[in-house]
Amino acid sequence: MHISGGCHCGAIRYQAEIDAERVSICHCTDCQRLTGSAYRVTAPARSDRFTLISGEPREYSKYGDSGGLSRQFFCPTCGSPLYRTNGKGSAIGIRLGSIDQRRELMPQKQIWCRSALPWVENIEPLPRFDGED
Repeated sequence: MHISGGCHCGAIRYQAEIDAERVSICHCTDCQRLTGSAYRVTAPARSDRFTLISGEPREYSKYGDSGGLSRQFFCPTCGSPLYRTNGKGSAIGIRLGSIDQRRELMPQKQIWCRSALPWVENIEPLPRFDGED
């Protein structure tokens, strides 16, 4: 699937070909901290199918719980998380919130579930509003 996306302030834009059948939710503690949320949703792409159109992201690297190097890329102006690569840079995980077509994508699996917050599986009974309460 062809996608486009970018950061919140518009300084960085990209396009890519992703495999929509491999979109996943990650519950690891790194993803929780890096998103400031309960989990992260990622769409995978090969590096040769990802192109930066404008802007230059900043990078933050660390070794994850898996033991592998994880290079996180984000907008230096607004801080929006954009994508990650492994240490080799061959696989890219694009952050769902930065994808223009995100409403068309649905996660197909969940990983690192042992770190999942206990309430994430049961939000259906919570009151729902179309805007702020």
